[in-house]
Amino acid sequence: MYVPFEEMPATSRIWIYQSDRPFAPDEVHWINDRLKSFCEGWNTHGQPMATSFDVMLNQVIVLSVDEQSQLVSGCSIDSSVGVLREIERKLALNLLDAGKIAVVSENAVSVSALGSIRTKVSEGRIGPESRIIDVTVNKKADLRDRWIIPAKDSWLKRYFR
Repeated sequence: MYVPFEEMPATSRIWIYQSDRPFAPDEVHWINDRLKSFCEGWNTHGQPMATSFDVMLNQVIVLSVDEQSQLVSGCSIDSSVGVLREIERKLALNLLDAGKIAVVSENAVSVSALGSIRTKVSEGRIGPESRIIDVTVNKKADLRDRWIIPAKDSWLKRYFR
């Protein structure tokens, strides 16, 4: 059962997926339509769940489930991955590859392969104060102040010694 994202409780579980490129306006419209349709039927073992999504920074998809009344199952998570794969195929982009990092500057997002991080740090393109998206946060409340953090407060800190 779809619930507008702003109405989801702060305790809702979230998953963050960063695209390797910004979405075009018509792509955002299609993503919104597709994810709303998906959320309307998203369930766990046939039981409806309160679910939602948001497209953030024109390049990030956040899925959300309120687990207070119904816990999400592995099968329901798999179904969400299926819709994300559909979005990837239709729009020729990469959402599910975890081997990338997103740096946020002035509401623009620059995504790089993990293999290029050492070079970007040595060239000064990523520094300790660079703001990165932390895809490991898992509660909606974390979107207020923990999902974009300085690189020095993330696993990247090992590059700044």
